[in-house]
Amino acid sequence: MATQLQSLVGELEANMAKVVLGKPGVVRLCMVALLAGEHILLEDVPGVGKTLIGKALAKSIAAKFCRIQFTPDLLPSDIVGSSVFNAKTAEFYFSPGPVFANIVLADEINRTTPRTQSALLEAMSDSQVSIDGVTHPLPRPFLVIATQNPFEFEGTYPLPESQLDRFLLRISVGYPEREDELQVLTIHRRGEPVDELTPVLDCAQVSSLQQAARQIGVDESLHDYLLDIVEATRNSDELHVGASTRGALCLYRASQSLALIEGRDYVVPDDVKRLAVPVLAHRVITKGYLHGSQRGAVEALIQRLVDDLPVPA
Repeated sequence: MATQLQSLVGELEANMAKVVLGKPGVVRLCMVALLAGEHILLEDVPGVGKTLIGKALAKSIAAKFCRIQFTPDLLPSDIVGSSVFNAKTAEFYFSPGPVFANIVLADEINRTTPRTQSALLEAMSDSQVSIDGVTHPLPRPFLVIATQNPFEFEGTYPLPESQLDRFLLRISVGYPEREDELQVLTIHRRGEPVDELTPVLDCAQVSSLQQAARQIGVDESLHDYLLDIVEATRNSDELHVGASTRGALCLYRASQSLALIEGRDYVVPDDVKRLAVPVLAHRVITKGYLHGSQRGAVEALIQRLVDDLPVPA
C-alpha cells in the first residue's frame, strides 16, 4: 500500500516537472502541502513561474480549479459569493463564489484590500464560508495557492500575520539555471505547455494520500525536538514574536507528508530540519521588523536556531 501511495505522488511530481523545469525542490514542497491538506504561499519576483506552478498542480489533479486575480477593487462577495434575490420566487438564494473549488489560485493576493484578504481566513482555516449566518462547506480536498511579489510595494497591501499563519509553507521560486531557462525558451515557443497537462490523480486519491500522511509515525523524541525548535524562536533575543502553536502543528504535519513522499512510514529528524525554514520563517517577527524587507535574514536566523539544537539520535 505504501509503495502504491508513493507511486501516486511520483506520478504527480513527474507530471508537474514537465512544465516546472529545474525546480524539483519547489515541486516537492508543493507535494508536501497537498498531502498535509494545507495552503501554499509562492513568493518571488514577477515572471519566475509562480502562477505556472499553481496551474500545473491544479491541472495535474482531476478537481475543480478556479483562478482569482486579486485587484484593489475586488470585494469579499466576489470571492465567497452572496445572497441573490430571485424575483420569480420572491426568495433569496445563495450564489457560490469562485472559492467553492478544490484548488483556488489566489494570484497576487497582496494587491487587494485587507477586507477582501480576510474573506479567505475562514475558508483557509475551516474549509467553509459563512454568509448571512449560514455556513456553507467547501469541496474536499481544498487548497489555496497564493502568489505575491515581496519586493514591489506600490499598490499592495501586505498580508497580516494572522493570514500568513494560515499558510503551511512560504516558498521562494528563484531564477532557473541557464540550461533550464534555455529549455523553457524551447518548449514555450510553441505555446503554453501547462495547457497540455492531463490529470494523473483524482480527488479520491488525493484524500487517500492525505489520510495516509496523517498515519505516518512520529517518535516521541521528535515531538520534543520539534517543540525545542518552536520554543527557540520564542526565546530568541532577535525575535519579537516566535512561532505559534499552529506553526508547531504545521511543522509536524509537513514532516509526516515529506516522509510519505520519500517512501517512509516514519519521520526522521532531517524531515523536520528541512522543513523548519519554509514552515516557520513567515510566522515570526524580528525586532525592528519592516514588513517583507528582511526575509533572507529571518530565514537565516531560523536555520541558525535549528542548527544550534541537538538532533535526537
